[in-house]
Amino acid sequence: MSQTQTSTRRLARRVGWETILAILLVVAIVAGNFLNKDFLTTENWANLLANFTEIALMALPLSLIVITNEIDLSVASILGLSSSLLGALWQYKMAMPLALATCLVVGALCGWLNGFLIVRFRLPSLAVTIGTLALFRGFAYIILGDKAIADYPPECADFGIGVVANTFIPRPFVLFIVLAVVFWVLLHHTTVGRSIYAVGGNATTARFSGINLNRLKILLYVASGVISALAGIVYTFRFSSSRADNGIGFELSAIAAVFLGGVTVQGGKGTITGVVLSLLLIGIVNNVLTLEDVANEILRIVTGSLLIASILVPNVIASARERWRVARQLKEVEKLSAAPVASQQHFI
Repeated sequence: MSQTQTSTRRLARRVGWETILAILLVVAIVAGNFLNKDFLTTENWANLLANFTEIALMALPLSLIVITNEIDLSVASILGLSSSLLGALWQYKMAMPLALATCLVVGALCGWLNGFLIVRFRLPSLAVTIGTLALFRGFAYIILGDKAIADYPPECADFGIGVVANTFIPRPFVLFIVLAVVFWVLLHHTTVGRSIYAVGGNATTARFSGINLNRLKILLYVASGVISALAGIVYTFRFSSSRADNGIGFELSAIAAVFLGGVTVQGGKGTITGVVLSLLLIGIVNNVLTLEDVANEILRIVTGSLLIASILVPNVIASARERWRVARQLKEVEKLSAAPVASQQHFI
């Protein structure tokens, strides 16, 4: 094997997916500043962070679900249902704290339904959550129809569009920062996190090791439902509007962020750090394209392309690493096979 090939192989081992994402993030920031003079302004960054807060919130529990080799396509529909329910409850004069708690409870029930159907009847999560995607969105339309509720109190709008004092960080984004830290600790520094990786790596082995797969998966789906409902509340306050079609298509962006962050389709691998980096990368790319007045159709094409790339590129890298590993093992076998022959010739 040549020196160049050896160096390339060593570099591939050392450079992780998170490092690649960090480099791409820096490149995106530099390119954004080059393309538009308003990109690095505090006003633009406040809008940039606010615009993907809801997607970022939904991506956190979704990451853990995908690591267990499952999926949840209903997250955006739970967001829409939460927004519609909040509007209806406020219209009927329910106290705002009670209305918010009700939305979160309904989100938990939606997540529990997903988990129950998957683990009780051993149904594919893809099929179940495609069904509940339509089901929950249908409930949202039943609650509000084509109406929009927009007469929320000023303090709700202040939370939705306000920023932390003396910073450009939107107040809702603080929720994401806190939850990202919680999920990072949960996944990487607790027994629950090790169980999640074990289930995604080999469910049968995890079951025999004493992990309660059913309970773990149901809890993850409940967490996804609660946080998706929270995202619906944030979205409603940010736009001061409850509509049944709020958040349509957000599940695509959340899934793209999870896969681009290095969480594999096969499960068992992925980090919260990678997902956070990918969220920032997608947010910056969309923001730059928006500043350049790129049409929404192009934004959808970019999101879809990122989703394909997020699945394709890690698999290509993994395949290349596997080929290098096999080639190294074959070379070592050849050396071991040639060694006795050389010794025998020397003896003669």
